[in-house]
Formats: sequence, C-alpha cells, structure tokens
Amino acid sequence: MFSRRTDLPLDRDALSRFLPWLIAFMVYLAALAQSGLIGLDELARRWDTGMAATLTVQIPSDPDATEAANARVLQSTLNMLSETPGVMRTSVVSEGKVLELLSPWLGEVQAIDVPLPRLIDVETDPEADVDARVLQQKLARTIEGAQVDDHGVWLARLIEMVRTLEALAAGVLALIVSAAMGTVIFTTRTGLTVHAEAIEVLHLTGAQDSYIAKQFAGRAWAMGFKGGLIGLVLAALTLLILGYVASRLQAGILPDLSMPVAGWASLAVLPLAAGLVAGLTARFTVMRTLRRMI
Repeated sequence: MFSRRTDLPLDRDALSRFLPWLIAFMVYLAALAQSGLIGLDELARRWDTGMAATLTVQIPSDPDATEAANARVLQSTLNMLSETPGVMRTSVVSEGKVLELLSPWLGEVQAIDVPLPRLIDVETDPEADVDARVLQQKLARTIEGAQVDDHGVWLARLIEMVRTLEALAAGVLALIVSAAMGTVIFTTRTGLTVHAEAIEVLHLTGAQDSYIAKQFAGRAWAMGFKGGLIGLVLAALTLLILGYVASRLQAGILPDLSMPVAGWASLAVLPLAAGLVAGLTARFTVMRTLRRMI
C-alpha cells in the first residue's frame, strides 16, 4: 500500500526507513497539541456562553433567627432583584445543589451543621450594563452581609488565560510542522547525494527535473502518510486513556474533557496532511537542488 515503483532505488536508503517513525512521533505530538487546542476553545466557548451574563447573590443565614425570618429575607432579596433594571431571571440554588458543589472538598454529605448561605443565580440582559458593585450596595442597605459575585470579571481573566494557552498550543503545532519539514528536507537532500549517479543517468536519458522530483515526492508522500497513521493511532489511544482516567475522577473537580465529533474529524485529517506536507516539501527540495546543480 505504501510502496511505489520508482526508477531510483529509494527503498534502499537506510535513512529514509526512519522517516515514517520520525513523522509518526511528530504527528503524535501534533495530534495532542491540536486536541488541546480544540479542548481549550470548546471550554472557553462553553464558559463564555453559560456564564457571561450571570451574577450570584449570596445571602448569609442567621443561625439565631427563625426559619420563617430567613425565608422573609430571601424573599425580600428576590423582590429587590426582580425590580432591578436589566435582571431577567432569578432562581434560588437549593441546599442540595450547594452541597453538591461542595462535595469535591467535603465528600458526599446529605446535611451540614454549619449554616450555609443562600445562593441566588441571577441572569441579566447581555445588552444591559448591570453594575455588580452598585447592586451590592443596594442590597447591603437592606440586607446585612449580602454579597454579589460578578462572573464576568474572573470569567474574562479565565478566558484570557485560555486564549493564551491556545496561542502556545498553536505555536507548538507550528514548530512541529517546521520540524517535520526540516526532517523531510534533510532526508531528501541525503537521498539526492546518495543517488547522484543514478540521477545523472536519468538526465542523460532525457528525464526532466520534474520527473525526478516526482519520484522523491511520491516516496515522501507514502512515508509521511504511513507515519501519520501510526502517530494518529498512538495519539487516539493516549486521548482515550486520558478521557477514561478523567471520567473516573470525582465529578466537579475537572470540567468535561470529552472531544467533540468535529475534533476527532480534524485529527483524522492529520495523516493526509502529513503525507501532503512531506510530498510537497520533497518535491520543492529536489527541484531547487537540481536547479543549482545545472
């Protein structure tokens, strides 16, 4: 499948035999870098979509007050929030949900002796400018200890960090492609030196430079595609193992690390891309080198 009939004994090159494994290693690293890039982009998009226009209001529970008194304070807070311009929806987070959020640190518990604050999720209009500090001052005048957490502040910093990691992953990917091209160039130039006499004979029989370049390009494409398949299989196994290990961790510690279908599809293209880069690089190297030999 990966062998091609050529007029040059390229299969006898000892150095070219290592080319598929070198490309496999680079494709393996490229697949991991690309999967990280896809995962970070999906994570940033999910966070930006789900939390960009939300606030969390925290109302402390008074352990000395009756349950009815705490309920009145909670209802008063909901009324004030509903009257605030820009607030679209409010919902009280149940105690069970709060315990679920604390489970990574406290474990699976059904109740806790410490009085938990009441949390209210607030959905705001993305077009409205709801100032969390102004809202907190408004609530604090009536409800002592009320706190308003603006997700947009830390979310912007978190997304900025994710975008920085994406840029680093893209840079790593570019370096891997450059290293692969350099490896193909070195291997091709070595092959030209080894087969210099055979190439001269082909020239004497009327062979054009493009024909000789096609011999090297075809061989490089096959080796690149073969190495790409090997690297992709190893990367897929690594990603599946990482996904399995992450799924066994306690829920809530890590975000969802599953790869979307589009991500797997983009990884499947890597062997073809490796073969194409190797073939084009080899052809360009041969054509440029032969022109200098004239």
